[in-house]
Amino acid sequence: MVKVIASTLRKGNVVDIDGKLYVVLTADNIHPGKGTPVTQLDMRRISDGTKVSERYRTTEQVERALVEDRPYTFLYSDGEGFHFMNPENYDQIAVSPDVIGEQAAYLSDGMQVHLSVHEGVAIAIELPQRMVLEVVETEPAMKGQTASSSYKPAILSNGVRSAVPPHIAVGTRIVVMTADGSYVERAKD
Repeated sequence: MVKVIASTLRKGNVVDIDGKLYVVLTADNIHPGKGTPVTQLDMRRISDGTKVSERYRTTEQVERALVEDRPYTFLYSDGEGFHFMNPENYDQIAVSPDVIGEQAAYLSDGMQVHLSVHEGVAIAIELPQRMVLEVVETEPAMKGQTASSSYKPAILSNGVRSAVPPHIAVGTRIVVMTADGSYVERAKD
């Protein structure tokens, strides 16, 4: 364990509070006009998924758990969970569905991801920020509709719903953000 100042914690860091591990979901440093600045942490307990919020003075010490961040390759999913392989030594690791969460829709065979591993157990996953997917269902473009601010609903090849500009048709490959499934641009391939 390493003691760090609360204000240095960021999303994805793992902290040890009273012997339990928590992954930081959001970390906000709040500087009120009067009084002591504080760091507001929204965290998820790794053991059972319970979400908690804590406030620390920005200079307070917090124990940060030692976590290995390594690239892994996604292999497959089954009843045990999601299976990944370390490309350096070919070790395989099974990750429970509650660690993957809604990001499971973006996993594809052979995809490179970063797993945070603590004492042999995967506790967090980081996907590539952007991904190219195909639009499989959307409304046809209306004549005279401007592309400036109107978006239409679409369903992507991985089943995720997104909003796309009117000129995007079924079969078009688009780039989306994996964090929220939002449209970025038309794929350049």
